[in-house]
Amino acid sequence: MSPAPATAEEIRDVNTRYHDGAAADYDAKWGIDFGEIGRTQVLGKLRKALGGDLRSFDRSLELGAGTGYFSLNLLQAGVISAATCTDISPGMIDALSANARHLDLDVDARVADAEALPFEDGSFDLVLGHAVLHHLPDLDQAWREIHRVLAPGGVAIFAGEPSEYGDRIANVPKRTANRLAPAWRALMRARPAAEGNLDGGAENHQLESMVDVHAFTPEQISSSPRAAGFADVRVRGEELLANWFGWANRALEATADPETVPWAWKMYAFRGYVGLQHVDRVLLEPRLPSAIFYNLMITAQK
Repeated sequence: MSPAPATAEEIRDVNTRYHDGAAADYDAKWGIDFGEIGRTQVLGKLRKALGGDLRSFDRSLELGAGTGYFSLNLLQAGVISAATCTDISPGMIDALSANARHLDLDVDARVADAEALPFEDGSFDLVLGHAVLHHLPDLDQAWREIHRVLAPGGVAIFAGEPSEYGDRIANVPKRTANRLAPAWRALMRARPAAEGNLDGGAENHQLESMVDVHAFTPEQISSSPRAAGFADVRVRGEELLANWFGWANRALEATADPETVPWAWKMYAFRGYVGLQHVDRVLLEPRLPSAIFYNLMITAQK
């Protein structure tokens, strides 16, 4: 196995190589959907970030856009009028462009580093991202760039960022699932998966453990936008029970050839995850400290 990246340039390089290799099967691996299910999930996160009121934006920029899950669903829902999507990985930008063509959506998709954005000052009303900040080596510089390209009054929203304590808690169902995986595959009559079956092969799969740079406390994730000059910075936790359930199932499924996992199991896993998301949202997120949830969401206004 290659040594872990030690410099900012090595972090950018390993993220580019891993995501290039994973791009072709990324939607399948993470269950990314561009229909009603996907739109419901994305709109729910945006509504939560905005404090319950869903509003529209003329010009949006997504950082670390991957295959387009957030921006393409927001375009289809009419929440954003013009979408610009960037990613450090050319492979992801190719996959995003293919998804946009399939959906007949017009998107400006380009390879770009979040720490050196190729846009004029004040170009966007919304800058967003999902599960991207924890990959960036220089968060202070990225937030300065986000602040620069936002118009006055513009909003930055980032969701799906791992919390330091929630990540530790999630390791429990992951480890338990890995121990139970052989018995689970026998019960499901599922064949074992080849290593890296949805990550671009075994060699690329080895890079996955190297691409995550940060796990945050609420104080840590909010410090960079405050230093960049943002006002009204808010952090909230997302998903506790849903992620315990989801990571246990994902760990089990990762050990199996996906073609041999029964459809009934997939439906159970999906419906259980969505149901527990509702429990988290209604009962737990308003009452428990954000630090203990698996994901953190941050909203900042210029």
